[in-house]
Amino acid sequence: MAASKNDYYHIGLNDQQVIESREKNGVNLLTPPKRPSLWKLYIEKFEDPIVRVLLVAAVFSLLISIIESEYAETIGIFFAIFLATGIGFYFEYDAGKKFDLLNAVNEETAVKVLRNGKVFEIPRKDVVTGDIIMLETGEEIPADGELIEAISMQVNESNLTGEPIVEKTTDESRFDEEATYASNMVMRGTTVVDGHGIMKVLRVGDATEIGKVAKQSTEKSEEPTPLNIQLSKLAQFIGTIGFSVALATFLVFFIKDALFISSVEYQGTLHDNLIGPKIISIAAIVGLMIAAIKMWMPHKFSYSINKKPSWFWSLTGIVSAVLIAVIAFMAYGLNSTETDNWQAYIALFQIVLKYFMMAVTLIVVAVPEGLPMSVSLSLALNMRRMLSTNNLVRKMHACETMGAVTVICTDKTGTLTQNLMQVHETKFYGLKESGKLADDEISNLIKEGISANSTAFLENGEAGSKPKGVGNPTEVALLLWLNSQDVNYLELREDAKVYDQLTFSTERKFMATLVQSSLLDKKILFVKGAPEIVLGKCKQVILGDKTVSASEYRPTVEAQLLAYQNMAMRTLGFAYKIVDADSSNDCVDLAAGNDLNFLGVVAISDPIRLDVPAAVEKCKSAGIDVKIVTGDTPGTAKEIARQIGLWTEADTDWNHITGAGFAELSDEELLDRVLDLKIMSRARPTDKQRLVQLLQQKGAVVAVTGDGTNDAPALNHAQVGLSMGTGTSVAKEASDITLLDDSFNSISTAVMWGRSLYKNIQRFIVFQLTINFIALLIVLLGAFVGTELPLTVTQMLWVNLIMDTFAALALASIPPSIDVMKEKPRKSSDFIITKKMRYNIIGLGTTLLVLLLGMIVYNTGDDGVMTVENLTIFFTTFVMLQFWNLFNARVFGTNDSSFKGLSKSYGTILVLLIILIGQILIVQLGGDVFRTEPLDLQTWIKIIGLTSIVLWAGELFRFVRRLNNK
Repeated sequence: MAASKNDYYHIGLNDQQVIESREKNGVNLLTPPKRPSLWKLYIEKFEDPIVRVLLVAAVFSLLISIIESEYAETIGIFFAIFLATGIGFYFEYDAGKKFDLLNAVNEETAVKVLRNGKVFEIPRKDVVTGDIIMLETGEEIPADGELIEAISMQVNESNLTGEPIVEKTTDESRFDEEATYASNMVMRGTTVVDGHGIMKVLRVGDATEIGKVAKQSTEKSEEPTPLNIQLSKLAQFIGTIGFSVALATFLVFFIKDALFISSVEYQGTLHDNLIGPKIISIAAIVGLMIAAIKMWMPHKFSYSINKKPSWFWSLTGIVSAVLIAVIAFMAYGLNSTETDNWQAYIALFQIVLKYFMMAVTLIVVAVPEGLPMSVSLSLALNMRRMLSTNNLVRKMHACETMGAVTVICTDKTGTLTQNLMQVHETKFYGLKESGKLADDEISNLIKEGISANSTAFLENGEAGSKPKGVGNPTEVALLLWLNSQDVNYLELREDAKVYDQLTFSTERKFMATLVQSSLLDKKILFVKGAPEIVLGKCKQVILGDKTVSASEYRPTVEAQLLAYQNMAMRTLGFAYKIVDADSSNDCVDLAAGNDLNFLGVVAISDPIRLDVPAAVEKCKSAGIDVKIVTGDTPGTAKEIARQIGLWTEADTDWNHITGAGFAELSDEELLDRVLDLKIMSRARPTDKQRLVQLLQQKGAVVAVTGDGTNDAPALNHAQVGLSMGTGTSVAKEASDITLLDDSFNSISTAVMWGRSLYKNIQRFIVFQLTINFIALLIVLLGAFVGTELPLTVTQMLWVNLIMDTFAALALASIPPSIDVMKEKPRKSSDFIITKKMRYNIIGLGTTLLVLLLGMIVYNTGDDGVMTVENLTIFFTTFVMLQFWNLFNARVFGTNDSSFKGLSKSYGTILVLLIILIGQILIVQLGGDVFRTEPLDLQTWIKIIGLTSIVLWAGELFRFVRRLNNK
């Protein structure tokens, strides 16, 4: 005879069925996110657009180094590349290790399961589809399943829906039609907070709701960060300028010295047969231009070009060069047996090589070697510093991206609220002082009624910490309230002899306990539950020294309850009855008499975090929209929004939407409304993710906060995901930053850090590009006037790499300023070089360039050569001008004095000393390596004094600006 359904529920799976189920449906483990290998993590650092431009420059530099046998510049460029990528790699790797320690997951939790007709305890990971699981209060549900039995069962679904208390039942007549998940369904990762039940497992591991969400949270998000977008534009701009100037210079000199000459000399012999060599040279140049077209073609013309892969242009360049060469051979009948002909080729090649080297030098000078290092240093330093403000940054880009955020989508429970039910207000009508317990009879009835008529407990934590509760959250809130008034609930509970207890059920909506009171020495029935139910069982209401009939006082109580409900609070009513010693001990019979005494009501809420309203206001003043996305009810969500200053009287239904309403609308309809939304209630995980993606389509830079598994997909797809330190492992895996203190205020702090970091990067760009602007034009103009290069390769290495590295460290270490929170978010489409920066670079750069070119002309002798002493003075002047300009760069974008806060910026002072001492050592001891000779003290004083005019001019300009702004 086949086993019946009831037999199965009483026997469970047998051993063979367990094996078959595991083979068919898999194990009860979530597939961990695939960690990138260390090698891949490092290779990702080369995706930086500036690093890519630097790599191209390094290749060209290497070619020249092989020909010239001078490798100092090439080594310097590769050192800059590997240092910049290495810094980023190390700090992300280090943050990953810290995160793994924070995010340890235990899959060995014991679960009670029915198998072979017996109850066993097995690890959670061994649960299979079809298992019968026993669920008790306080236990985490190990898999998704259907309830077979539910006794007064309440589940905390905040990890999935945001709802801290959801009633579960197998009675279809009492199903909540608006519930996110059916009332007879329970999900992995949720917790039983009251009652008990039995479930049949339907889905395990990755097939569970949490598993599906976890999979979505590990999908690769292709959304570029604002900084990457802007650095890509900067890289293209630098590449365009560098390659265009280099190409123009090469063509001018090549045309002048090669194409318009009738003969060239090689080893003392003149060669006139140049038509073939010239065509071959042109072929090579055309081929190189086509091969490099993606790099040097201006951005506004490059859309159609960039649709073709790089190999296409390289192949096209080679084919073009070969075709031109073949045509030349066919047209001019080049004869390889004529020695003079090949010597002409060699002679012409020397000319090409000479100007090719000049062009490559210009490219190398144009590329800011220090920029990727500056960005990496800035991000790395911010990662470490933000940790001290309780922001554990896992991905470096998130430091800066927070500064560009325009919208923050936040969940409610655990982020805006404390995720801890607390007594908001008590209305015990008989107390002499509202909310204060004394030693009178009414107070004793309240103390003992709460203590004895409860199944919750408090756990004492470490010394000085607040106790934590175990059991129903509303009962825990009551015990915490007693504890705050120095009432020992456990002592009262143990002293009260219990005759009978009627546990809370969703059918009755009240709980009753009959005890022998130790405080009043009487037999008393204590009742608590839904206020309207408890009041209906009362004959009178206790009002201090008098009593009134319950029916007479009902309107007052109902008005009070309505006020609490409008504030999205849970309410409990309390009553008691003194029972004769020889009366029945049956709580059901005693409660059915409807002759109880009503003591009053208590309002319980999940209070908002104290720092949230100020943090939300700070975000709003910074131009950042805050949106609440929660699985809670519309009323609760609106009340929380009102309390934090987000929802005002001017807001309408246009600013609020439910998950169901959101799902019904098309993307086109939502795009017209999405920026105006302030609240989404009854939201599911996919709703939050869709909201994020729609906001991004509208051009918003989105940060998402959350602590639950339901938040993970949105955390992953947002530009910045912020998880809570006490959140689920899935949420933390999907995030970029973990808020260790679970504080929304830390988010506004992260925004301030991000905006300040971006300004520091801009300051470095101003400083760096001013140097490169001057150096580029000095090399270019110096070549045109026919003088030798005023700066050697080793000198440029010091200027372009060592000095800029230290400058990057100095500018990256500037502390954040609260003033940035008064500004509006920048647009990610904006070019990183603003108009003000452009004026500064070109204006100051041109001024210093004229000064330096004047020095070259003045100090160049009749033979067209500068003495080593003059070259040393020129080199030192160039460096010291940048040294003093570093002071100005510190406060670029403000009207502050360069000396403001300098005494506390030990890093900046150290860097300035290193640059100054380094320059002195190079000049005094560099010799032939740096083409310098020692300068006397008087000369040093003159150079330092005269070049400092850069600083004093900046100080005067900012002083005038401060006066005008008063």
